[in-house]
Amino acid sequence: MCGIVGYIGPRDAAEFLIHGLHRLEYRGYDSAGIATITPQGRLTVVKAAGRIQRLEELLSERPASGCTGIAHTRWATHGAPTDENAHPHIGGDGALAVVHNGVIENFQPLKQRLQAEGYLFHSATDTEVIAHLIDSCLKRHPLPADMAAAEYRPLAAAVQAALAQLQGTYGLVVMFRQWPEVLIAARLGSPLIIGVGHGEHFLASDGSPLVGYTDQVVCLSDHELAIVTAGSLRVIHHEQGHVDHSVQRLEIEAGAVELGRFEHYMLKEIFEQPESIRNAMRGRLDAHNATAKFGGLNLTPQQLRSVDRLLLTGCGTSWHAALVGEYQIEALARLPVEVEYASELRYRNPPLERNTLLFAITQSGETADTLAALREVKRKGHFALGICNVVGSTIAQESDGGIYLRAGPEIGVASTKAFTSQCTVLAMLALYFGRLRHLSFDDGMRIIEALRRLPEKVEQALESNDTCRHIAEKYAECNNFLYLGRQYNFPTALEGALKLKEISYIHAEGYPAAEMKHGPIALVDAHTPSVFLMPQGSVYSKVLANLQEIKARGGPVIAVVCSGDTQARQWADDVIEIPSVEEYLQPIVTVIPLQLLAYHIAVLRGCDVDKPRNLAKSVTVE
Repeated sequence: MCGIVGYIGPRDAAEFLIHGLHRLEYRGYDSAGIATITPQGRLTVVKAAGRIQRLEELLSERPASGCTGIAHTRWATHGAPTDENAHPHIGGDGALAVVHNGVIENFQPLKQRLQAEGYLFHSATDTEVIAHLIDSCLKRHPLPADMAAAEYRPLAAAVQAALAQLQGTYGLVVMFRQWPEVLIAARLGSPLIIGVGHGEHFLASDGSPLVGYTDQVVCLSDHELAIVTAGSLRVIHHEQGHVDHSVQRLEIEAGAVELGRFEHYMLKEIFEQPESIRNAMRGRLDAHNATAKFGGLNLTPQQLRSVDRLLLTGCGTSWHAALVGEYQIEALARLPVEVEYASELRYRNPPLERNTLLFAITQSGETADTLAALREVKRKGHFALGICNVVGSTIAQESDGGIYLRAGPEIGVASTKAFTSQCTVLAMLALYFGRLRHLSFDDGMRIIEALRRLPEKVEQALESNDTCRHIAEKYAECNNFLYLGRQYNFPTALEGALKLKEISYIHAEGYPAAEMKHGPIALVDAHTPSVFLMPQGSVYSKVLANLQEIKARGGPVIAVVCSGDTQARQWADDVIEIPSVEEYLQPIVTVIPLQLLAYHIAVLRGCDVDKPRNLAKSVTVE
């Protein structure tokens, strides 16, 4: 849940490193640091608790020169966010510097052993153990004087000897004072990519820092180590030895990682949803056969037709999307669906029927709990497919097949466009499985037409922005919110409450609207707004009755309704109108004003919308 950048080449490293840290700040923002080295071996390390701006202030007083460098922005796991715990960490007597993402589970016994060898520790992190351990291994491996002629293999061997002693996950880059012309990078369970330039190489934990510098990348896989110089790249697998690496095109446009006219990335990404939904559907709606099509499932229609049950798993927002998918698939395909928190599934050991198919849902493709759940289900002999947004991510690599969201980079920590893209993909899966099982051609065509209209409907829902801002001004000082919906809109209520909690720090809860009277109605008072999701549909009258129960007890009500609804206006204190869509697509439209409402309330409360406290974008720890 941290960000790594590295550079080796002819240009001044610090400029790229700081620029890259800013683009990765959504991955971690409680401390940051930079280390550079000159060709003469002068190592400079500058690091600071707090945001990257503080690091830049220190660098203006103490510049870090050199054409080789590494940098890191941190989300604390071991040790508080302090200057001492910030990365990079130094090994030995300044012999090397390390930046690291992930968690080393056996760092304590390793630390005790290294302390017995005479190493002094200056932080409470697990990463400092890696730095000293590599230094210890270097001292035990004789290195030739002419290292370049030996392709730095002895140096890599020393790093591999250290990595072999680690238990846990890592994406790391190592820089050496004696060999400033080389970087060593390694990955196990935490993403790391290498950008290929002309006489230079860039390293990062995702592609966003590389945009504008190179569009050619190499994605390291687990158990791979890279020897990187300005003009060469060699990849080694810990069992297979040298492996041929493939260079891929980085599919991120410069505008995707810039704010443009928006004040925050979250608002930008909310307004990108019509396009991200179009991208999710592009090439996947087959009107000739009245179905959806997916190129990466790696299962034949016959194999998919034999599936008796689907298991959907994810965390946070992805879990909410899975709940939407459960409603969609069971309604359109008549196929039983079970939804599990990935963090529970990995340990719960539920009995799974023979013909059960898993879909692991994730934005980053790196979520530790979701990855562990996927591995556990695969271990039991089931097919496990992924629905994720990041090409080359760990879940994308380890799944038996899957579907990319194509939502583009999502930089705001609170997920928005990934959720609606996930729900769109799940709706297409519902269509696909439905056509395999019982849906008629005409039924399939009606669903396709509804999906094609969806981006336009989301654009119309975005027109509620001004209304949401005015309502936010009215309720921004409230400290408790309730979100209520039924059927398809129950998961949307959960997602709306989560968005408000994440970025405004207001306590909010989502419930099925009918469950209010079974306990939560005790929370209702004049200072606790209830947000009702009540577009026209099969349960509209039931939700309206639930709304009246809240009004009878003096609770303020915000109602999200279809345009032209006059009934709800008679009871609600505030109304947000959205366009009418088919019930199985309602969550994709009803969530839009909830995202906007959370955003505006957070801004009015002075919160850091894109980087909320205690949260990180890619949760790679348990």
